[in-house]
This record gives sequence, C-alpha cells and structure tokens, in this order.
Amino acid sequence: MPSPLSADRPAARPPGGGPVDALISQTRRLKGEVDAVRRDTPADAGDPRERWRRALYDLAMHQLDDLDEHLAQLRDDPPSAPAEELPAPPAPPRAALLSRVGSAEWDLLTDEVSWSGELYRILGRDPAAPPLTLDELPSLVCDEDRPRLTGMVTGCLIDGRPIDGEFRVLHAADDIRTVHMMGEPVLGADGSTVSMWAVLRDVSELRRCRRAVSETRDSLHRHRHAAARSEHRLAVELQEAVLPAWHGSLRFPRRGPRALDVAAAHLPPSAHASIGGDWYDALELSDDATLLGVGELTGQGVGAASGVAMLLGAVRGMALAGTAPGPLLDCLDRLLDTTAQPVLAGAVCLRYRHDTRTAVWARAGHPAPLLYRGRAGRALDAPRGALLGAAPGSAHEQAEETLEVGDLLLLHTDGLVPGHTGTAAVHRLLALAPRFAGGRSARDCVREVVGEFGEGERAEHACVLVARVAS
Repeated sequence: MPSPLSADRPAARPPGGGPVDALISQTRRLKGEVDAVRRDTPADAGDPRERWRRALYDLAMHQLDDLDEHLAQLRDDPPSAPAEELPAPPAPPRAALLSRVGSAEWDLLTDEVSWSGELYRILGRDPAAPPLTLDELPSLVCDEDRPRLTGMVTGCLIDGRPIDGEFRVLHAADDIRTVHMMGEPVLGADGSTVSMWAVLRDVSELRRCRRAVSETRDSLHRHRHAAARSEHRLAVELQEAVLPAWHGSLRFPRRGPRALDVAAAHLPPSAHASIGGDWYDALELSDDATLLGVGELTGQGVGAASGVAMLLGAVRGMALAGTAPGPLLDCLDRLLDTTAQPVLAGAVCLRYRHDTRTAVWARAGHPAPLLYRGRAGRALDAPRGALLGAAPGSAHEQAEETLEVGDLLLLHTDGLVPGHTGTAAVHRLLALAPRFAGGRSARDCVREVVGEFGEGERAEHACVLVARVAS
C-alpha cells in the first residue's frame, strides 16, 4: 500500500492555529489515507464487490472534500456580527447528515437489473416491485432534472464517461429528495459497454444544510452592508452638523468699521470613502476678535465625526472664555490624552484682533497658514508645537503677525494638494497668489482653490479656509 501522504498530495499542516485548524489537518490527513487505499482498488475490476468498494471510497472522498471546504469556511469567514442578530440555521441531528447509500447494476447483455435494498428507500420505491431499467429510471425524477439524468446515462453508455451528478426524486406525499449518483461503464473484451454500475446516495439533508449556511452567509452580508450604510449615514449627519456648508463669504464682526471676509470648503475624496476627521471653524468672539481654525483627527467614520464634534466644542468653549491659541492647544492635548481611544490630531488656531489687525496663532504638528500680499505669498514662520496626543504635556508656542488691508490668509489641512505634501504642496498653493490678487472676495479665492485641486482624482479628505482683511 502506498504511503498515505503520497507525492501528489501535500502533507497536512500541523495544527497550531486553534481547534478548527486541527480539525482541518486531521481531515486532510484522513483524505490522504483514504485516497491511498482507494488507489489500491482496481477501477475496472470485474468483481462487483470490488466495484462496490471502489465506489464507497469515492463517496468517502467526496464527503471529506465537503468537510474540508466547510471547515475552511468556518476558519476563514467567521461572522463579525453578534450572534443574536443573525438567523441561526437549523441544526439537524447527526444521524440525519449521514447520507444513505444504495447501489445498482444494469447488465446490457442480459437486461438484468440488480438494486440494493437501500436504493429502494432512496428512490421511494416499494421493495416488492421489480427494479427499474435505465429507460424507466427517469420516470422517478422531477421533470426539470430528467434531461440531466438522461445525458449522464447516455454519456456513460455511449462515450464511456463516468457519472457524477445529482437529480431530484419525488417521493410520496410530495417529499422531494436530492440524490447524488456516481457510476462507471463496464467494458467487454471488444471495448463495448456491457453493463453499468452506480452508487446513489440521498444527500437531501446535506444540501438543505448547505442552503441554510448559504442563506445565513447572505443574511450576514446584508447585515454588514446595512450596518455600514447606517454608520456612514450617521457619520455624514454628524459632519454636516459640525461643518455646515458656507454658501458665500461670512463677515466678522457683523458690525464695525474693520472686517474680516471669511469662506471655507470641505473637499471629499473622488471615490466613495468613509467620513474623515478634517474640520474648519470661524467664530466671532466677544473682545473684537475672531477665531479661525483648521485641523484633522485620525480615524474614519462615526468615530472621527464624533471626535471632531467633541474637539470643536472644546475649541469654541475655550476661545469664548478668552484662552489664547497656545494654551488652548495645550488644553486640547490633555483632553485627547483622557479619551478612551487614543487619537492624534493636527490643528492650527488663530485669533485675529480687528482693532490692531494682528493675528496670534499656534499650531500642533500642522502646516502653517499662508499669507498672500499683493501678487506674492509666503508661509508664516511656524512656532514649535507637537501633534495633539503625540507628546502629552508639551507646550505649544505662539507667533504673531500684523496684517494689512487686502492681505489674505489661507489655512488648510494635509492632503489639499493631491500627490503633494510638505514643501511641494506649499509651493503649489503659493503659485495661486496672482489669481488671488485684485481685491477678490474670500469666496472667490476658495473657488480658485477648489477648481485647481478639487476636481481631479483625490484620495483623501481636505479642508481649506480663506480669510481676507477687507477693512
């Protein structure tokens, strides 16, 4: 007898990945052993008992292949939804899954037909009735499956092809059973077919269980898709609540001789993607000042949107209380350090005083604001400041810039310029200076940015905010 682990079958992997992997390893080892014994049984033996044994070995291999496949699915595709949310497939008794097996042989020379006793039960026939010939056999089969059975038998008798297929049989009381049939022709000395043998098994319960597993998997996929759609919808609603679209420029303050013209936009990815953590904000303060800010929070979906809502609430509350940009970012750093899920955030906070036209600002690991004056632009000298959440307790320094009427500030998040980061992205943005000149409104300048960088392929979210000293 050849080795159970023959050259054309790789050895099973040793177990080590859990109980399911161990079962898969045992199943594959058993398949190798059964196959080794099966190949020792002659396929064209004249002895009916040998053909019967060969057929049972073939059936065993089919069942082991099914078992291997089901265990692999169990290992590779575990359900992620809670068990109580998924419909459970019915669990049949162990005995119901054991297929009943019967055999038959049709002698074409003598017209003799022999059936095993179990085959009568599989096909729903009275054991006292004579066995059916090959011409009569389709009468038991459902109308839709008769062409399939006829084709299998014809291919076996005329072309010498083995039979391996299924058909449905109608029993009494409208009980439809699924039968799997395997068979081969027996050739005479002149090469012609002299008889045909077959092994048939009732696989109704196996197919029912397979359908139940398939339906459960489909239900799980639908559940996942529905949950993903719900989560995305909630994230969109949260983002729209904290980042309302500005359909034009905003004037800060609403009254007074000196004004700041502000506009902003959010640029989504060109392909469908989860909601990101990019944000912008502008808020009129009580001491003749305006708060401007942009930033981005790590994460996606509902978590990122809710994190942005929390962050903006804290920023606005501290700004209204008079907290300067540097200490404000220090407080945000401590706030993020207390959250259950660690996150990182970059941000720029700028406090503009209208009476003196001065901007005091601080940053947390974020690109510096860009200042456009006349037909030229430059990045403001950036003070030191680490990402929020990266080095809790570190201080965020401040810088101050005096502006003139007509000056324009551009604040943005990473990813605004597709395919460019750092210095390269800044150069691309500064190249827009001639297009910003001429006393254009903040909204016109935002449109220029969106037209330049928002209409092509974009892989990530980005925000841009433009503030122009109008008077």
